[in-house]
Amino acid sequence: MPSTNEKIGHLIYQLRQDRGLTQAAFARQLGTSQSAVNRIEHGKQNLSLDTLGRISDVLQKPIISISGSSMNLRVEGGHELKGSIETKVSKNAAVALLFAALLNKGTTRLKAMPRIEEVNRIIEVLESIGVQVKWLAGNDLEIKPPAKPNMAKMNKSAARKTRSVLMMLGPLMHIFNEFKIPYAGGCRLGTRTVQPHLFALEELGVNILAKSGHYNVTVNRKHTPQIVLYESGDTTTENVLMAAARFEQETVIKMASANYMVQDMCFFLRKLGVKIEGIGTSTLRVQGVREIKKNVTYYPSEDPIEAMTFIAAAITTDSEITIKRAPIEFLELELLKLKKMGLRFKVSSQYKAHNGHTELANVTIYKHHGKLEALDEKIYARPYPGLNIDNLPYFIPIAAVAKGRTLIHDWVYDERALYYTEMRKLGANVTLADPHRAYIDGPTKFSAADVACPPALRPAVILLIGMLAADGMSTLRNVYSINRGYEDLAERLNSLGANIQVLNEI
Repeated sequence: MPSTNEKIGHLIYQLRQDRGLTQAAFARQLGTSQSAVNRIEHGKQNLSLDTLGRISDVLQKPIISISGSSMNLRVEGGHELKGSIETKVSKNAAVALLFAALLNKGTTRLKAMPRIEEVNRIIEVLESIGVQVKWLAGNDLEIKPPAKPNMAKMNKSAARKTRSVLMMLGPLMHIFNEFKIPYAGGCRLGTRTVQPHLFALEELGVNILAKSGHYNVTVNRKHTPQIVLYESGDTTTENVLMAAARFEQETVIKMASANYMVQDMCFFLRKLGVKIEGIGTSTLRVQGVREIKKNVTYYPSEDPIEAMTFIAAAITTDSEITIKRAPIEFLELELLKLKKMGLRFKVSSQYKAHNGHTELANVTIYKHHGKLEALDEKIYARPYPGLNIDNLPYFIPIAAVAKGRTLIHDWVYDERALYYTEMRKLGANVTLADPHRAYIDGPTKFSAADVACPPALRPAVILLIGMLAADGMSTLRNVYSINRGYEDLAERLNSLGANIQVLNEI
């Protein structure tokens, strides 16, 4: 987990880049050496309030604020969960569809959108460039793009807090011949290359140069009939889909992700008049529309990752609950793994989501009474139809209550497995084999603890799940990373019998 000095150093680096200053120029204005600036930006220099004040003056931005608050959760663990909970609309589909609305010159209404921090940051970005965004009854969201967004007024601070801002590239390439967006942020999960986005969009005439804290984009809108993606990434596929949506020629996208949020994007683009074949497969054929101006309403499907969160909470606390409206096609392998571990559960007959396409079911998890057994083989994730990459962390607390040793192989992200060791603070026996592999030895007697949230969504949530199973009072501090992806998670767990108090502290 980054230290405070590293966090401040990274902020100073971003602000310096925004001002277009080299390290040497910044050092001259600050009255220090370039090597000292380098140490500051890498978190290797202790900073006095006086120094921070001088840095703020040079960068014309406040580095620290004495006032402000953070949200913490106080968890009284050891309570059995019971009852039922409905799965909310997918976070990952929601954020992508906000950007896809930029393709439409008409009014887009997105139904039952999650009121989460990730969505809030994107709304701040969109509003800053002139998009009219309005919350309506029932958490519906209405989006009306301007004739031409004002990129010069973009809220860079909000943009840097979400990696999703990269998905502006696909829509904006049809509006501007050149523009720039800030470097993307989001969860800190090691080096997450943006090269797959760049390689794919180059085939459609987008040229991107990383410079001074921004991606500088120039566009000539050439068309390549067939694009092979460098990797089958969800956001990469969505970006190329949005780019292809306004080319009248057919674009074939190979090695495409077939994941749930990509399918939602395809269903939405169809409502805009774009023809798409191959939804749910790794080859998509897209026949775009040059100009799109429609008043459309779309209902994104539910979130399989949220459904898995409640499944993991039930198992870790040895409880019986029912998760309603779970996107079952994106949970089938996870449930099979759990069945082989000895879990009993029931899946209802399937029914359609409001989008008319996604298959939903109600999943009831039964108590296991401590009889789960670790799997002999490793548990790992891969692009759909494999075990979902975002669901893998939830097998950490599950493995912790199973008898035996489980190997979790998180090969996708460079550093996410490092955050799994935070579960040790709650009594879990986690052994890190390397930055991608962790051994979990169970069964675990969870114990209460005071822990700060890691700066990554899923590793933060599994700490909360562990606290639910730990007798006594725990505190999970600074839960912004959880609020990025979950709406009212504490209150919803409380509706199942948890005892979580939300604390806003100065």
